[in-house]
Amino acid sequence: MSKICQITGKKAMVGNNVSHSKRRTKRKFDVNLFTKKFYWVEQDCWVSLNISAAGLRTINKLGLDAAIKKAAEKGHLNA
Repeated sequence: MSKICQITGKKAMVGNNVSHSKRRTKRKFDVNLFTKKFYWVEQDCWVSLNISAAGLRTINKLGLDAAIKKAAEKGHLNA
């Protein structure tokens, strides 16, 4: 599975490594992504999500049900 947060839709960014002589080479900034299981009370089941740290804060703030509905509206969830 690709490195995309299922809640926020964050994905890797592209930037430059800059050396002391200011020589630039391409690099990738990956998302702080991890797999976590949540108990979804409304559906009475466990859900496994690939989420970023920002996605985890979103779930803590809005609740799992509201965060999943918002992600489904925006098309971030692929399930």
